[in-house]
Amino acid sequence: MNAQDTGKPPIVLIHGLWMTPKSWDTWAERFRSLGHDVIVPGWPGIDDRSVADIRSNPDALKGIGLTQIADHYERLIRALPRKPIIMGHSFGGVITQMLADRGLGVAYVGVTPGQTAGITTLPASTLRTGFPILSNPFDRNGARPISKGHFHFTFGNDLSREASDRIWEDFAVNSYNRVFFEGVASTVNERGGVTHVDYGRADRAPLLVITGEIDHVVPPAIGRAIVRKYRRTGSPSVVDYREFPGRTHRIVSQDGWQEVADFALDWALEHAEAQPATA
Repeated sequence: MNAQDTGKPPIVLIHGLWMTPKSWDTWAERFRSLGHDVIVPGWPGIDDRSVADIRSNPDALKGIGLTQIADHYERLIRALPRKPIIMGHSFGGVITQMLADRGLGVAYVGVTPGQTAGITTLPASTLRTGFPILSNPFDRNGARPISKGHFHFTFGNDLSREASDRIWEDFAVNSYNRVFFEGVASTVNERGGVTHVDYGRADRAPLLVITGEIDHVVPPAIGRAIVRKYRRTGSPSVVDYREFPGRTHRIVSQDGWQEVADFALDWALEHAEAQPATA
């Protein structure tokens, strides 16, 4: 990872489950065109591998959990010349909140982020998205592929099945089953869950939560519950919320993604705290 100090805060983009860094190509290109150094690392086991390679050999994804992934990103972020803006999509939004709890960024954006520990809001559509994995606890450390039909429900619900299948071909990879089990278990175990964060932390840099109106995986109810959890502590740290109409879980590449990307970056730049040059 060859990061350069461009004078603007670098941006770290964290992808979600069933995806690779390729899912961020839209936002990454746009942010780079504005002069930002953009770093888009893959989760351990994905790294910079192609979608086809991961599908054909998913063994490196097996048994990896959320702490291991968060530690991986922390090492990369600490090697940067200055603290970055950190943005994460879906489970990447969970990891973003975990990194915020470690004080690693100047601003954070959770784009349709999953629940962190103690947030029990679980709409029926969210439960359905995890059912193919959660229904087989004996495969907790596996790396199950996502079917085209399930991808249509989770990511392509604004599209025809044919159009959704084309996107599946380009982007979808196997799951990290352990991540899903850990995420669900943490929702009912606030203090001991893997995704535990200090919601009342007073020195946390500003956090923005973004949701999409018709997202099946992270419906707005989850985003609002996350924001309430932080705000009810009385912490002075900024936590903002924005819901975009007509957007699905594919919000970072869905038609009109530019509006969401620009809002996220403008908010982050406006709210970024002054930080020393070294992370």
